[in-house]
Amino acid sequence: MRIDLNYGPPPLPEARGNGAQSVGVTNASAGNLLDVEDQAQLSGAHSQVQALVAQASQLPEMREERVLALRQAVEGGHYESNPEKTAGAMLLHRMGGSAA
Repeated sequence: MRIDLNYGPPPLPEARGNGAQSVGVTNASAGNLLDVEDQAQLSGAHSQVQALVAQASQLPEMREERVLALRQAVEGGHYESNPEKTAGAMLLHRMGGSAA
């Protein structure tokens, strides 16, 4: 087997307009036989995650009025649990619905 030093890497595919940014850096040194350009593609996911984190940080940690009402019901002894309703709400939440 013989190594061909004149063989260059295959061309990289072009960005397809999916919000990705291309960054090119030339990697040329005195000892390098090929003038190779390194490329990286950065997706827009980072900015989307930052926007979602900002939105989430503005939401309250818990619904204070609901917690207070439940606490008072439990402490007063008149909180009634319905296992079927609780299980249904948990399944609905797990499947992506909303349970009140």
